Amino acid sequence: MSHRLPEMMKLLIIGGTIFVGRAITEVALARGHTVTMLNRGNSLDAIPFGVEHLKADRDDDLSLLKGRTWDAVIDTCAYLPRQVRTLLGALNGEPHYTLISSISAHADLSQPDFSETSSLSVPPADESAEFDWKLYGPLKAGCELVANELAKERSLIIRPGIIVGPHDPTGRFGYWVRRMDAVNEFIAPDDSRSQLQVIDVRDLASWIVPLVEKRLADAFLAVGPKQPLKFREFIEIGMAVLKSKATPIWMPTSILENVEGTKIQGEPDYPIHLPLWLPGIVIKNAGMFAANGNKAWTAGLSLRPLAETIVDVSAYEASAPTPRLLGLNPTEEREHLVRLKALMG
Repeated sequence: MSHRLPEMMKLLIIGGTIFVGRAITEVALARGHTVTMLNRGNSLDAIPFGVEHLKADRDDDLSLLKGRTWDAVIDTCAYLPRQVRTLLGALNGEPHYTLISSISAHADLSQPDFSETSSLSVPPADESAEFDWKLYGPLKAGCELVANELAKERSLIIRPGIIVGPHDPTGRFGYWVRRMDAVNEFIAPDDSRSQLQVIDVRDLASWIVPLVEKRLADAFLAVGPKQPLKFREFIEIGMAVLKSKATPIWMPTSILENVEGTKIQGEPDYPIHLPLWLPGIVIKNAGMFAANGNKAWTAGLSLRPLAETIVDVSAYEASAPTPRLLGLNPTEEREHLVRLKALMG
C-alpha cells in the first residue's frame, strides 16, 4: 500500500531558529515543503541549507513581505496581540495561519482537567503596552483573539504545555537531567501528589505540520503524557534510563515547602526554586500539569516515551554551551542540603 505524499506548500515561519521554530522547520523540510523564515537574524548558524531567510524585526518593519505570498504561516514567537495584528495585516492573500499559544492563555489553571472549552484570560485592553511576564497568559489570550478576528476560518491555535527536548533554551528540563548525569547528591522532592506534563518539541512539530497541510482551523491543548505522571516518577525514570550514579536526596514536601531559601520572582513565597516542581502551596497553578489533552491525542498527537526524551536531552546537554542558570546553583544546593538534612534528623 503506497502512502500519499503531502502537497508541497510554501511556508513562512516567523522565528524558526530556536527550539519550537527550529523543530517545525526541520519537519517541514523533511516533508518536502518550501520554507521561508522571517526573524532578526540573531541565530544565522541555525538556518538550514535551502531555507530562504528574511531578516526583519517584526516589531519594526514587515515591508519584506510586500508582494509575496505563502500558502501558510506558522507564528512561533507572538507574545503581543499587536504583533499578530501587524503580521496578518502585512500578509498578502489569505494564507492559513498557525499561532503557537500556550496553556497559560486559560483563565484558571488552579483546577485539573481543563480543556479547550475552558475560559481564556481577559487580555489587556491596551494593545500598545509592552510585554510583561506577569501578563504572559492574558497576552497570549489576546494574540488568539486577534488571530481569530483576522484569520477567522484560516486560524489554527496550538496551546502547548511545558515543551522539552534538545535545544530547549529555558533549561528547566535540562536542570534535572544534568543532576541525574552527575555523581553528586541532589535535592529531589519526595512528592507523590504533584503531577508533571511535558511534551517533546519533536513530537509537537511532527503533529503541527500535518495539521497545517490540512489547513485545519481549530484550537488544541498540546500536552503529554497520556498517562498521569508524578514528579517523583519522572526522576526515577531518568535515574534508571541514564544508569545514574547520582544520589537523589528525597525531601518530604512538608519540609521543602517551608524551609527558608531562594524565592521565585513573581510567584508566592514558596521557598526553593526547583524547576517544573509545583508544590501544593502554589494554588493558582495547581492544575497546570493536569490539562486534558484528549482532543489533540484524538487528532493524531503521538508522544514518544519520556525515557527517550531524557536520553536525548542528556546527549544535548553534554555538548551544549554553558547551561542557563536556572533553579539552584551548586553552591546553593549544597547549602540547602546541609540544612534540609538537619531538619530531617
